[in-house]
Amino acid sequence: MLEPTTPEEAVELYLKDRKDDVAHSTHNRHRERLKRFLEWCDETGFENMNDISGKKLMEYKQWRKDDGLANVTLKNQLWTLRVSLQFCESIEAAPKRVNERVRMPDIDVGEDTRDDLVTSKEAERILEYCEKYEYATPRHVTFYLLWHTGIQSGTARALDVRDYNSAEQYLDVSYQPEQGTPLKNKERGERQITLKSGLCEVLDDYLDMHHPMEEDEYDRMPLLGTTHGRPHKTTIQYKIYTLPRPCHYANECPHDRDPNECEANSHNGASQCPSSVSPHAVRRGSIIPSSSNLPSTS
Repeated sequence: MLEPTTPEEAVELYLKDRKDDVAHSTHNRHRERLKRFLEWCDETGFENMNDISGKKLMEYKQWRKDDGLANVTLKNQLWTLRVSLQFCESIEAAPKRVNERVRMPDIDVGEDTRDDLVTSKEAERILEYCEKYEYATPRHVTFYLLWHTGIQSGTARALDVRDYNSAEQYLDVSYQPEQGTPLKNKERGERQITLKSGLCEVLDDYLDMHHPMEEDEYDRMPLLGTTHGRPHKTTIQYKIYTLPRPCHYANECPHDRDPNECEANSHNGASQCPSSVSPHAVRRGSIIPSSSNLPSTS
């Protein structure tokens, strides 16, 4: 017997249930994605999750597609909805197995948005540029660290100088939310990361030559430092946004733009470059080559 439940009640119950299981940023993303579903419910007069069906879910999917979403973004939105429907089923607010009626868009190879991948060839050219012109600078270290380790920007932000063991060539990742350095996977994100000698050499020289040596408000010395202590996540993002522009590291523009007139040819406008990428794109490009060599489990 299903319990009558409004979409608003269902979403709030789901978010409350997930609050202690996921990081704050993940929780916020789920809230924002499900807000779109609530907008559709309000617009179409859908009032009871007991009545959710494959047809209704297809109508919602089409409603989102009409907004011009890329398939990758649409898939993320629908995946969150599907997980929330699984929760609704568990509390008898929605029909059993209705989550399986959520039809995910097919993502073709190469269809991902530019923000989703940095290729090995691009990374090699960027690192060659840094080796020659920006050796051991904060931007060089940030890109090299994210590319080589595949860690998330939040994890990189949480690292301290004391977490780096130069002699043994590894990093210790620890979960310290009470001191402003949470991890996406909380305690499960704690681990030791082995580093290659090339990255260690750059890190050593960065610490010797360019690290600002400013502690944060908890008297901790961030590995990726700033003159104000620990960097904000947006600081790391801007370092990544500004580096992968071809006009910057290769003195060429694949988009046929005049560098003197291009709005992306500046620090503040770097994210407007079609070739600009986010830290997630660096991470994704880093882990795909290794994962593609693994045997299939299907």
